[in-house]
Amino acid sequence: MPPRTDAEELEPEREAAVARLFSLHYTPMLRLATLLGADDPENIVAEAYYQIYRKWRRLREPGSAEAYLRSVVCNLTRMRIRHLQVARRHMEPPPSEPVASAENSALLRDDQRVLIDALQQLPARQREALVLRHWLGLKESEIAAAMGISAGSVKTHTSRGIAALTQAMEARR
Repeated sequence: MPPRTDAEELEPEREAAVARLFSLHYTPMLRLATLLGADDPENIVAEAYYQIYRKWRRLREPGSAEAYLRSVVCNLTRMRIRHLQVARRHMEPPPSEPVASAENSALLRDDQRVLIDALQQLPARQREALVLRHWLGLKESEIAAAMGISAGSVKTHTSRGIAALTQAMEARR
């Protein structure tokens, strides 16, 4: 039997680390994808875990895996939404009322539905900034890294998002 390579020796360690990451962060990542407007949050999160598994050896610090995972979920959700927008331009007009999946509905309580509806009306960047800031409690620098924008842009998107969300919520009263 040939000697084991370094990559083969690191394999059990990588699998254990990704499994631990999955058990700790799957549900919050699923919520993140849902709140960012993903139509298929389970697939987005599964793809994010696959990507982190593939690139595990290239992570500079294993402690940064959660932030990397969060960034991947944001990027995949954004790409999925863009893809759907392009695809919808070439299809028949969508139904007037968007229909939430059973998974999305199960994740939300009745008292959150009004807020989520108002949140879904915001532009994507404002929605992302608000979700990352107020749902996940991230700092501006972490939000900037996850969204791939500057801290100043995070402040702008957050401020405008709060103003629009406040206006929408007051209009519903």
